[in-house]
Amino acid sequence: MNVQQTDVVIIGAGPSGAVAAAFLRQQGRRVLVLEREQFPRFVIGESLLPQSMEYIEAAGMLRDVVEAGFQHKNGAAFAWGDKYTDFDFRDKFSDGWGTTYQVPRATFDKVLADAAQRQGAEIRYRHTVTAADVSGARPRVSVRDGDGATYEVEARFVLDASGFGRTLPRLLDLELPSDFPVRGALFTQVEDRIPADVPFDRFKVRVTVHPRHPDVWYWTIPIGGGRCSLGVVAKPDFLARYPGSEADKLRALIGEDANLSVLFADAVWDTRVGYLSGYSANVKSLWGPGFALLGNAGEFLDPIFSSGITIAFKSAALATRCIAREFAGEAVDWQADYAEPLKYGVNTFRTFVDAWYEGGFQRVIFHSRHTPDIRRMICSILAGYAWDPANPYVAQARRRLAVLEELCSA
Repeated sequence: MNVQQTDVVIIGAGPSGAVAAAFLRQQGRRVLVLEREQFPRFVIGESLLPQSMEYIEAAGMLRDVVEAGFQHKNGAAFAWGDKYTDFDFRDKFSDGWGTTYQVPRATFDKVLADAAQRQGAEIRYRHTVTAADVSGARPRVSVRDGDGATYEVEARFVLDASGFGRTLPRLLDLELPSDFPVRGALFTQVEDRIPADVPFDRFKVRVTVHPRHPDVWYWTIPIGGGRCSLGVVAKPDFLARYPGSEADKLRALIGEDANLSVLFADAVWDTRVGYLSGYSANVKSLWGPGFALLGNAGEFLDPIFSSGITIAFKSAALATRCIAREFAGEAVDWQADYAEPLKYGVNTFRTFVDAWYEGGFQRVIFHSRHTPDIRRMICSILAGYAWDPANPYVAQARRRLAVLEELCSA
C-alpha cells in the first residue's frame, strides 16, 4: 500500500478546513486537505456573523473575500405577524467587526479553498477518507480517489473538518445523540424579484416566526444578484403533514405567512428544494490521540442564529494554536486548551437556541421596550461574540437570560 507522509491531514476543504490550512501554512507546516467533493458545490448556511471576519482576516483571506463582491450584511431582522424588530451589529457591546457578508456558499467556500492553496496547502478534490487508525504514534488515514485508486496518509495530526459528513466520529465511533429535539429544514435559493416598493432590508438576514406555530421559523437570506436563500425549520412530523414534493411543502409554508407571501409573490423557483433532518449532533470527545474535530464535524446546534461558520472558524483557530505548541515541543492539554474554550462559546449559543424554541427569547426579541445597554449585549451574541466574558449574557448566560425573559413576560 502506498503510504504518503505529511505534517497535518485535514479532512474537508470547507470553511473550517480552509482556514485551518491557512493557519498551519503560516506555521510552515506541510498540509494535505482531502475533500470528497469537487468544488464548487451547493451547500446551505449562507449567512456569516461579524465575529467570523476576525478569523478570515487572521488567516490572510480578507482580501480574497472582499474582492469576491459578496452581499454586505450589517445585522439581523425578526418578524412575527405585524411585529418586526432588527439589530444593527455595528451597535453592539463587544469590540470587533460589526459587518460581514451573506454568501452563496458554493462560491464562498471555493474562495477560501483557493486562498489556502495559494498559501501552499495541497487540496485533493474527490478524495474520500474511508478509514482512520489513531492507535499508533502517528495517525493514519486510508483514502480512495475519484478513480477508485487507494492509498494511505500518515501525519503528525489529523483535523476533521468534514462538516455534516462527520468522518472521524463515524469511523472512530465517537457519535452521540444530540440532546436537541430532531428538526428538519426545507431549503432552496430563488430569484426573488421582491418589488421595489415592498420594505425589505437586503443588508440583514431575516428570521420569520410562523404565524400560528412559534417553534416553526423561516430564514430569508439575500445573497446578491437579486437572489435569496429561503428555508423553513420545523419538526419532521410537522413538515410531513404537508402533501406533495419538498417544493410543494416549502411553497405551501411560505404561503401561510402574509409577509413572506408578499415578498416572494413573483419569485422564480429555479433551484431544487432540499431537505435535511437530524442535523444536530454531539460527540463523546472533540479530540483524541493525534486528532481533533472542527466545526460541524464535532457538534452542530441549530441554524437559528447562523452560528455554524463562526464556531467552525473558532475551532480552527484554537486547534491550530494547540498544534503549533505541540510542534514546539510543549505539552498540550487538549481538553483544557481546545475543547473547553470552544465549548464556552458553543454553550452560550446553546442557551439562546434553547430559549428561542422554548419561546422565552422570542418574547425578549419582540418586546416593545428595550434597554439600550442590554440590547447591545444581546446584539453581540447575535453577531457571534459568544466568547466575550465581559458580556454578562455570555459569562452568566442562562441566569441573565432567564431573568430577562421573566421581565419581558411580565
